Amino acid sequence: MNDDVFERRVKAAAVAGWQIVLFAAGLLILSWLAYLAAISTQPAWLLSLCGPDLSWPFLQNVWLWAIVALKLIVWLIVLTVLWLTLWARELRKQVGKK
Repeated sequence: MNDDVFERRVKAAAVAGWQIVLFAAGLLILSWLAYLAAISTQPAWLLSLCGPDLSWPFLQNVWLWAIVALKLIVWLIVLTVLWLTLWARELRKQVGKK
């Protein structure tokens, strides 16, 4: 009985993790499209919003590295959720054998 509850909790954590990954992928796509739009048009209001001594090459560099950092974090989350999914599958097999 205890193993069944634990298996359901691991499975629920895996499902919640995949939902987070889906949301993060959408956020990555949205931020990349915003990056492309901002860099191609270079609106003056964006520079004034970020600060008085900011240049477009610096903003482009920081924004690009922020997207790269977010991608690395998402990949770590994907690996963790994949592990949870495989663990839940293995627990399901073990509960079925008992």
